Amino acid sequence: MVYFVGAGCGAADLITVRGMKLIEQADVVIYAGSLVNPQLLEFASADCEIYNSATMTLDEVMAVIIKADEKGQNIVRLHTGEPSIYGAVQEQMHILDEQGIPYESCPGVSACFGAAASLNLEYTLPDVSQSLIITRMEGRTSVPPKESIESFASHGASMAIYLSSGMLPELSKRLIAGGYDDDTPAAIVYKASWPEEEKYICTVGSLAETGEAHGINKLAVVLVGEVISKSGYSLSKLYDPEFETGFRKPKENYEG
Repeated sequence: MVYFVGAGCGAADLITVRGMKLIEQADVVIYAGSLVNPQLLEFASADCEIYNSATMTLDEVMAVIIKADEKGQNIVRLHTGEPSIYGAVQEQMHILDEQGIPYESCPGVSACFGAAASLNLEYTLPDVSQSLIITRMEGRTSVPPKESIESFASHGASMAIYLSSGMLPELSKRLIAGGYDDDTPAAIVYKASWPEEEKYICTVGSLAETGEAHGINKLAVVLVGEVISKSGYSLSKLYDPEFETGFRKPKENYEG
């Protein structure tokens, strides 16, 4: 069996309990060495075979998986963050489907959630934003025209922008062109949850200046939106004493 496991965004103790147990039971672990915390490999058994996919091609990764499956071994494909977001897992799953090899997925904590935790941030504040857009700038991987930064910026929603910290001047320009004011709150979080994490609050207009001042041009997620100011929001109806839920009746004559 092959298990695609999300390693989380950095800190070793942010992996799920399920993910940790899958590593403990694995005969083979193939991990994304460029981004996965190597401390997670300490959960593996002493006789577990460990491969670093940072030095491997897709064909080489799949050859290891197929050979291990033929031996009846348990394989963990350990991806950074949450594999369903920029994880390049579908192409691997497609080959496994062709080979008739069973697999399962175990979710992980993505960088945008590690960054939110670092900033004690809520992306969905009532009357400010009720949506989170996760996207990226085009680089070696193209982005569909309908998913341009300008198109998403026009919504004014909370945004988490991956794989773009090396293009901050262009990102800032396009966010403003799409509809954000240059003084819209923004944040840059470098290596969220890692010991070397750095985090900076700025504005859309000062993204490039902030990144340059701190030498950040990779391994960071950029957050954009009014929620970063943590102001101007309404209280949730969930805990409103006059609001009825399936578990609580409204409080009569409540005066606050």
